[in-house]
Amino acid sequence: MKILLKAIVGSQAYGTNTASSDIDYKGVYAQSIDDLISFNYKEQIEVSKDECYFEVRRFLQLLQSANPTMLELLYMPQECIIEKHPAFDIILENREKFLTQKCLQSFGGYAIAQISKAKGLEKKMNWEHDKIVRKTPFDFCHVYEDGKTMPLLYFLERNNWSAENCGLVALNHFKNCYALYYDNSGELDYKGIVSEKGNDVKLSSVPKGESPVSIMSFNKEGYSSHCKDYVEYETWLKNRNVQRYVDIANHQQQIDGKNLLHCRRLLDMAIEIATQKTINVRRPNAQELLKIRRGEIDLAAFMERAEEEIIELNELFAKSGLPKEVDTEFVNDLLLKVRHEVIK
Repeated sequence: MKILLKAIVGSQAYGTNTASSDIDYKGVYAQSIDDLISFNYKEQIEVSKDECYFEVRRFLQLLQSANPTMLELLYMPQECIIEKHPAFDIILENREKFLTQKCLQSFGGYAIAQISKAKGLEKKMNWEHDKIVRKTPFDFCHVYEDGKTMPLLYFLERNNWSAENCGLVALNHFKNCYALYYDNSGELDYKGIVSEKGNDVKLSSVPKGESPVSIMSFNKEGYSSHCKDYVEYETWLKNRNVQRYVDIANHQQQIDGKNLLHCRRLLDMAIEIATQKTINVRRPNAQELLKIRRGEIDLAAFMERAEEEIIELNELFAKSGLPKEVDTEFVNDLLLKVRHEVIK
């Protein structure tokens, strides 16, 4: 295996890195002939979460699809290139041929995804603000009395009753509704309200002649939704980027500025592809992008304008004169030239 390119990518390459930014590496490699014709072929190698390499055939395939991250590797600032094999120059000499109409969807689609991610944070930020707590089925049970409903727990407390002495019997044709019985003597062996696993209510056998004290409903869908939200919240809390969370908490817009930084960068790159036929990895407006990340602008207004720009990109690409896609024969010939250069 030979490394054709190793480069520093991400915020360090864009010029938008901060003191807490990681250093990420991406690159391209070429496998030996024996590996290519055996079961040892590998499209991709992940050294760590911060370092990843692509076999040259896979790399060219991704370039054909206008993958933004792969296209950036064709336009890296010189100071970000750590290692480069002469064979990679063959690709660089033809890099403009990989700028096609597909960039509209890849860069524009990625920009839309960043807006969605930025908006999606609001729900979890609200969860954090409200200090979300794990609820039980009891919190989703209500009883009916005198034309009104009330929480089951309040009903039991008011009557000084124990949940363990309650019995439930399902009501036909009333979804998730039950006749609620109470055993004052403690001798009827009622099963209580909540099952042992705590995810549902449980039913009891009630002797004939017993009268229900109320009708109870269990909002099972609401409880299931809460459980799903709680798991999402716990996962987010565990995996969240602390610095990004602090940034958002500071500007209090409940929108992830880093996502919108990437949105702005992607939109600008897409515009440059359509109008200048190039990609500027090192961003000339890096300070403006960092202001977006820090929430020093109205992020909601920015998102609204960005969504308009994404629509405007269609007209720019329509007038760009860029080819619809990369010629397949050209890519095949290019791959052969690279491989021949590697095995010299």
